[in-house]
Amino acid sequence: MERRRPKPLHQLLSVLALAAPAAGAWAAWLGWDQERDVHPDGSTTGPYEAWQVIGLVVTVLVPFVWAVARRHLEAAVLGVSLGLAVSAFVDWSDDSSGLYVVGVGMVLLGSLAATTALAALLAAVLPAPPGTGLRAADSR
Repeated sequence: MERRRPKPLHQLLSVLALAAPAAGAWAAWLGWDQERDVHPDGSTTGPYEAWQVIGLVVTVLVPFVWAVARRHLEAAVLGVSLGLAVSAFVDWSDDSSGLYVVGVGMVLLGSLAATTALAALLAAVLPAPPGTGLRAADSR
């Protein structure tokens, strides 16, 4: 059975529907923390703690896995990556050195790589939604 490609507007709305929760998760977990921690030896870390980043990843996984399970692989990968990259750009753009652009690029490339690999793995493992006539391996 041949799969029909969704229309461009539907694809765009799907990407935006996944970018919005990713951006919201960034704001909820990372957006409020702007202070670096200064240690007694004068070194600094932060502004984010490990638990904040873990919370962001777990929160973003929920809509991501939902979309992949329904075989919206492209929207899942692009939406999450776009939402995180735009959020990083907005959050970090007040950096006067301009190096925030490098960080945003790293967020974009890292999230694209991670979500692509995870989407491929999940698509191979998760059953296809009922009524599609697809098996896990046929959903590409």
